[in-house]
Amino acid sequence: MGAGDDLGGLPNLGPRSRAWLADAGISSFDALRGIGAVAAYVRVKQRQPAASLNLLWALEGALCGLHWRDVARERRTSLLLALDDAQGVAHRTPGLPPD
Repeated sequence: MGAGDDLGGLPNLGPRSRAWLADAGISSFDALRGIGAVAAYVRVKQRQPAASLNLLWALEGALCGLHWRDVARERRTSLLLALDDAQGVAHRTPGLPPD
C-alpha cells in the first residue's frame, strides 16, 4: 500500500471493519499506522461495543502484513498487555494516582 491509501486494500479488514474504523475517524492506512492497532481498536470499541478482539488481531495483521490468526497466535499476549495499558490510561481520573 502506498502512503495515504484508503483501507480498502488491507488484508484482514472487511467492509464492516472499515466502516467502524471510518466512524472512529480512521479512514486511511497512514491514519491507522499513525495511531497503531491498539489505539485504533480502543477508538472503535468505544463506538462499537460489538467489536471483538478479532478486530485487534486484524488491525495488527493489516499493519504487519500477517493473517489475523497468526497475530492472535504469535502476538496475543503483548497486544492484550498493550490494550490493558491503553484502557487503564483512558479510564484514569485526572489528578488521582494510578491504581
